[in-house]
Amino acid sequence: MALSKIDVANMLTGATPVANGGTALTSGFSNGITMANNWRVTSDFTDDADPISANLEQADTDGYGKLGGDMAVSSGIWTFPSTGVYLLQFEVYVTADNIDGLISMFIDTTTDNSNYSSISVKEFGVSRASDRQMCSTQAIFDVTNTTTHKCRFHLTNASSDTTTHGNTSKNETAMTFIRLGDT
Repeated sequence: MALSKIDVANMLTGATPVANGGTALTSGFSNGITMANNWRVTSDFTDDADPISANLEQADTDGYGKLGGDMAVSSGIWTFPSTGVYLLQFEVYVTADNIDGLISMFIDTTTDNSNYSSISVKEFGVSRASDRQMCSTQAIFDVTNTTTHKCRFHLTNASSDTTTHGNTSKNETAMTFIRLGDT
């Protein structure tokens, strides 16, 4: 005797798992990304910034989409809206006049709300004649406590002859935060 149809919904107790066509989550499956924010520097600056602490805004141009809670920033120190594993991205747009140099960009984190270490570093060269450079770096950070786990972004080796670009209507120097899942 051949079965023509199996009535899974009536044969199971509880919700049918997603893996079997239902809506309940099972072990190993997650709800996906629950938080995403994009922030940017709104105006140009020269010299080092340790940390970048001025002229920051959440992106707000037409079509901007965000998920979940918002990051908070005070004096360049970023606080996460909830625990979880986050992807941190940092993009910098720099031009140079009258120098040849090396710019260093950093993503720093702390797990004790005090002592920071660089978890991602990128260096890139700039040269005379209004050289334009765009560079980015990223890291994954496990935020197990929103009071103690924070991050900041900074640049070194910049000078009065380099300009880090910011813009209030588009991303030039920007930070992106994406919560990938539970810690």
